[in-house]
Amino acid sequence: MAIIHFQASEEDHRIAKLTAFAIGLHLIESAFPSPIPGVKPGLANIVILYVLARYGIKTAAWVSLLRVFASSLLLGQFLSPTFLLSLSGAIMSLLVLTLACRLPKQHFSVISLSILAAFAHIGGQLIVVRQLLIPHASVLYLIPIFGLAALFFGVINGLITARLLFAEQQ
Repeated sequence: MAIIHFQASEEDHRIAKLTAFAIGLHLIESAFPSPIPGVKPGLANIVILYVLARYGIKTAAWVSLLRVFASSLLLGQFLSPTFLLSLSGAIMSLLVLTLACRLPKQHFSVISLSILAAFAHIGGQLIVVRQLLIPHASVLYLIPIFGLAALFFGVINGLITARLLFAEQQ
């Protein structure tokens, strides 16, 4: 039987460290109750935005998806509705960020990318809720509430990420 040795690259180490940080933020956030069910600040998204700005969409996708899977395993939510919501939000955010990154950079700051990602995240989650969990049109009444939350937390997370990136340059 042959033994296969895997040599982790510097990028593998970077992805692991950033994913661990995102998981830690997610776990901290999950310990606090939400004033509105389903509305959380998405602190781990700060890490994803930082990774996007520093290392690109491919690395951001790795960190985001690894965070979703690892966090769901740690919290005992793997393959649960919560996992499906988190995964759908992450995938939709990554799709929107991929498209936005292909547009001229002068039109998008990390703050506007954060807002776009937050809206995409909640959009992906509402699609799953509507299609799989609560197949009723009344789900659409949640759009304004979740939209305001996405705008608010998208701006806040974007400002924090912008500050981190600025501080790193100093």
